[in-house]
Amino acid sequence: MSEFKTVNIEDIKKSACEMIGKDWMLVTAAKDGKVNTMTASWGGIGVMWGKNVAFVVIRPQRYTKEFVDASETLSLTFYSEDKKKMLSYMGSVSGRDEDKIEKMGMTTVFDGETPYFEEADTVLIVRKMYKQVFKPECILDKEVDEKWYPNKDYHEMYICEIEKVMVKQ
Repeated sequence: MSEFKTVNIEDIKKSACEMIGKDWMLVTAAKDGKVNTMTASWGGIGVMWGKNVAFVVIRPQRYTKEFVDASETLSLTFYSEDKKKMLSYMGSVSGRDEDKIEKMGMTTVFDGETPYFEEADTVLIVRKMYKQVFKPECILDKEVDEKWYPNKDYHEMYICEIEKVMVKQ
């Protein structure tokens, strides 16, 4: 088992745009003794209410949303380039249909009650602070609404305090 070292968020050298938008991440939570995860390439890292935060957005039909809603905490995990195929799979197959974590050979570990994966390079343990469903009347750029929400399945945004940052040694 690899060792992770706890660091400050400021020690992360990659930008949030690169980590989330280019490299992607897994959003992972536990519910009723089970763990589920999904790939995300939208979100951010910043400061809100005087705290370091991450925000993630999840569509209502995603199975992982049930786990996130049932948990106080979740993990955001980031990987090296050689894990892109795994990330693509985790984002395209539902945990309702199969145990995709086992199928991809991922090793689930826990920080307290928060699941994350041993194969990650960087782990953010976050605590939910706020959630809000995107409302069509609040989308000022109507092209965004037309392009990304033709089915009107608006994301729910979670703003989460970053409680711990771990990097693989």
